[in-house]
Amino acid sequence: MDRLILPAVPSLRQTDEIRIRRDYERFRDTGLPNRVEAYLMEAYGIDVSSRYGLTPIKNPFGKAAGQLSLNEAQVRTDAQAGLGFVVLKTVIAENGQGHRGMEAWAIKDTRMKVEPIVGKETGDTGWNVTWHGRGWHGSFAEYLSFFATSLRLGREWGTVVVPSCKYHLPAGDDDFALDEYRHTTQSLAQVWGQFTGSDPLQMEKDFSPTLAGSDRAKQQEAILRWYREVPKLIQSTLSPGELQLGIKLMNTVFDDDFQLRTMTTLIEEGEVRPDYLIYANRLYDCAHLDTGKGGVAYGGPDLSRRNLRLLCRLRRLELEGELSVPVPAISGTGDVYSGKMALEYALRGAESLQMHTLFQLPSSAYGMTIGSKTERALHELYFHPVTGLVTWMLHLRETGEIGHREGIASFREVTSWYRERGRDFFMREEHE
Repeated sequence: MDRLILPAVPSLRQTDEIRIRRDYERFRDTGLPNRVEAYLMEAYGIDVSSRYGLTPIKNPFGKAAGQLSLNEAQVRTDAQAGLGFVVLKTVIAENGQGHRGMEAWAIKDTRMKVEPIVGKETGDTGWNVTWHGRGWHGSFAEYLSFFATSLRLGREWGTVVVPSCKYHLPAGDDDFALDEYRHTTQSLAQVWGQFTGSDPLQMEKDFSPTLAGSDRAKQQEAILRWYREVPKLIQSTLSPGELQLGIKLMNTVFDDDFQLRTMTTLIEEGEVRPDYLIYANRLYDCAHLDTGKGGVAYGGPDLSRRNLRLLCRLRRLELEGELSVPVPAISGTGDVYSGKMALEYALRGAESLQMHTLFQLPSSAYGMTIGSKTERALHELYFHPVTGLVTWMLHLRETGEIGHREGIASFREVTSWYRERGRDFFMREEHE
């Protein structure tokens, strides 16, 4: 189950190799084309449009919620650079009197340390970021103002912008703080409606307490209860059809079997299913003393390897007819450091990709010599001659895996590959 789908070396025509290298070198000094999606279609016959949740996006690349999406300047930079979507910093839910049951997650500390990391499973090298902060540390009123400004910027530049929220998650059999669910969701919906009219509020629900950082992370039955009940609680705060809900699953501190159980519980067992899933942010090292609290969340090659492995297992259950309902749309996240890795997620059905670490690497890690780190990251994602999306989309077309609609290499076709041409790969994985 640990095998990657794409080979080590792409199959490309020599003319395509030359063109990609030329574009990589040219854009590193001039910046990307203003409408890079149109350029990709015209120059290479590549269609990168997709969807984030149920919402169309111009390209599959987005910024995950975190320290790089907590102010207006960051959102403006990302929208101008051409991201398909941006998820804002996670706000902590509160009731009408300002009480927050998850108050401990509102920590004002944005210190981040970016450093190389070597995967324990494969020895592959990558990048990791550790930080001490958690959710939005300001007031809820400030977040709503930031949300409104971000929506305006997104509309101006064609970038989808959505909020992220951490709601109250009780331990054991304690009650949920329903007043926090109602007040927070309805307030977000009111701001959303000012910019989108009758479109349903789109938002992510952050489940980071299942990762670590509190005793809640160690309670398996409590975690499964949250996945069964929370989607319904959030949806119940608005009228039917007024909310498009994405649930962000985290990697728990338990083994793969329990991790898969959290996924199937969320998909099958709740009275209300989420509209889409975000899978899956961060691992947790209980022995790491960096924070002084006995553990730290981390990413890198081990994160992508586990995520891809679990997505394979989920898709196999789907293909074998062992799930009672279809798997919702998936937005992939976790060690998405290249266009090639983005396609590994997409070949397992992920329709969009969320990144955070990639946008804060040392300047020397990017080929582009000008522009913001978001622009530089997109340059690598699209045009890197060895690991870029263009190279590997053309490989998939050249090998006949995609490109059956008038020769167009479509990202959407990649995301449905597992159901069609890739079916044998997933079924064979069970026996290897």
